[in-house]
Amino acid sequence: MSDAPPYLADLAASPEAPPPGLLRRGFQIATYNVHRWAGVRGGRQYAPERVGAVLDEIGADVVALQEVLRPTGGDDPLREIARGLGMHLAFVVTRMHKRGELGNAVLSRWPLAGAEAIDLTFSRIERRAALAVRLSDEETPVRIVSTHLAIVDRIRTRQVQALLQHPHLGGGPTVLLGDMNAWRKTPASRGLDAYAERHHNARWPASWPSVRPVLALDRVYASGARVTGLHAHETAASRQASDHLPIVGMVEVGC
Repeated sequence: MSDAPPYLADLAASPEAPPPGLLRRGFQIATYNVHRWAGVRGGRQYAPERVGAVLDEIGADVVALQEVLRPTGGDDPLREIARGLGMHLAFVVTRMHKRGELGNAVLSRWPLAGAEAIDLTFSRIERRAALAVRLSDEETPVRIVSTHLAIVDRIRTRQVQALLQHPHLGGGPTVLLGDMNAWRKTPASRGLDAYAERHHNARWPASWPSVRPVLALDRVYASGARVTGLHAHETAASRQASDHLPIVGMVEVGC
């Protein structure tokens, strides 16, 4: 494992981004583990255009991405996808992969007023991180946090505690979303449930594996805002673009 801590590697405005509406009127949000652009089967496959097509299907206003790969050399698929969607972007490198930088990203129709990396590494085996950004329509600031938590329960519990104690998750409407690796009740998942009220659905929508989803690994939590209509985006394209399905919902601010 590289000794370098997670860091903010890209923060880019899109000249093609149309003027967004007001945040307080609500916006659509999505979280998506893109599996290093390797499709449902993984391995050496490399098809970022499939993920771009799925995001175009969804048409969300804010998207949190995990397992984003920026390959060493060649074109940057993340920038290409953001440009194609007309969205601003931020990217945090969690660790170095044999093919390039691997980490979390946020795409937004609103300009990003700030972005930072939150180091969630509590194991010598693997690095984990979160990307925290701030959106603003000049009246309503909203914080978005994209993360990918560990599989091991005790490490994930420490990561949740570190996130919930971080200043970025307090003081205003905040949406925490990503691959939480939470398929059963643990201290980590109970901590997240205590952070924000459950969404209105009776159960979390299953997102993994994409071909026949049974586990609700990908989740959305909000504080100072309300999440409604949370569901898995399941189409022919999304079943092939990654081993996770995107999770999509509406965020209502000031309700």
